[in-house]
Amino acid sequence: MFKKILVANRGEIALRIQRACSELGVKAVMVYSEADREAKYVKLAEEAVCIGPAPSPLSYLNMPAIISAAEVTDAEAIHPGYGFLSENADFAERVEKSGFQFIGPTPDNIRMMGDKVSAKQAMIKAGVPCVPGSEGELPDNPAEIRRIAKAVGYPVIIKAAGGGGGRGMRVVHTEAALINAVQMTKAEAQAAFGNPAVYMEKFLQNPRHIEIQVLADKFKNAVYLGERDCSMQRRHQKILEEAPAPGIPRKLIEKIGERCSAACKKIGYRGAGTFEFLYENGEFYFIEMNTRVQVEHPVTELITGIDIVRTQIQVAAGEKLPFKQGDIVLRGHAIECRVNAEDPYNFVPSPGRITLWHQPGGPGVRVDSHVYNNYFVPPNYDSMIGKIIVHGDTREQALARMRTALSETVVEGIKTNIPLHRELMVNAKFMAGGTNIHYLEEWLSHHKR
Repeated sequence: MFKKILVANRGEIALRIQRACSELGVKAVMVYSEADREAKYVKLAEEAVCIGPAPSPLSYLNMPAIISAAEVTDAEAIHPGYGFLSENADFAERVEKSGFQFIGPTPDNIRMMGDKVSAKQAMIKAGVPCVPGSEGELPDNPAEIRRIAKAVGYPVIIKAAGGGGGRGMRVVHTEAALINAVQMTKAEAQAAFGNPAVYMEKFLQNPRHIEIQVLADKFKNAVYLGERDCSMQRRHQKILEEAPAPGIPRKLIEKIGERCSAACKKIGYRGAGTFEFLYENGEFYFIEMNTRVQVEHPVTELITGIDIVRTQIQVAAGEKLPFKQGDIVLRGHAIECRVNAEDPYNFVPSPGRITLWHQPGGPGVRVDSHVYNNYFVPPNYDSMIGKIIVHGDTREQALARMRTALSETVVEGIKTNIPLHRELMVNAKFMAGGTNIHYLEEWLSHHKR
């Protein structure tokens, strides 16, 4: 096991990794920008290193500064968390060439899965079902693009090969709009990701967003930890998640989970990862793989009893997975609400000082957050300030516990999206289970404040 790990991230995930290190008896070095000097995990740290000013490119995206911090503190490994450099193959490569262990997959795996075209091709070879679409990057020939779209069938969606975070996508309903949509997506992809390549997929009308969590070690052992339903989203950004997914037969989950585990073994995957699927009419369609820990990992932890972050560290240290597929038993139901510093209905960010922070408690309630009374939420980063996660014996009990937890939560000084979560927890369609990825935006369009 490592003696010292550098945590190359901020916010709640930095605190989450710091806690996992503490449980393992590993020292954690926390890095921070000037804007995060007063963060809880910095105050708790045995060692902390300022890596630059507030803007991300000068701090949390500054590869030389992060690697230098690892060098001066004698860290042995670097945990990238999620976001920032966590899925940057060049960073993983630089970390390992500098003599440190990257706590995540190999650079080659990150590169393969980070390009949506190569990821899809790898999954087809591994027997994982994919959304019908182009076989690879779209050509420049407009006639050929029209031919592919006609074969796939309208509506189609044009996606950036190097995209993510809900950017670089356009839905096309008619041939007349096709070529312009492709050109615009290419331009956006070049500007946002430095890669103009785009591909085409069939646009499913009413799918759900289902994820399969996997863990794998370097000895080609791999398991899946059930599934999560992440369909409640706006602009392709998740708002809340739950596990297991309501209403999907266990046999279907087992079948797709086994294929994901097999794919991990086939490509030599190491660490935590998430296969993301669209699910419609009893069929799963692979859309992408996230080669890191997910924001929503706690719901899986609560229904399996497995510490995903701790296991990430163990397999990165060269240990075998401490469990097999037969050891994975799902118990009860878990729901996570992301707490964002933003207007609950128009989603305008609301940075500023938190004058009162009171988090909920009670049976089956977990809060992952780095904030506290008088904490200043900086305007420089993502608006998420924490997550409220509950677990119950049944989905109905989990819903009741979340309603209670949200009613107990008090945040003053800034706006948060807690009022939206309170409404969703009593929303008849959400309570029934199985809403699709368009439901929240459609509901919001009829409930404008």
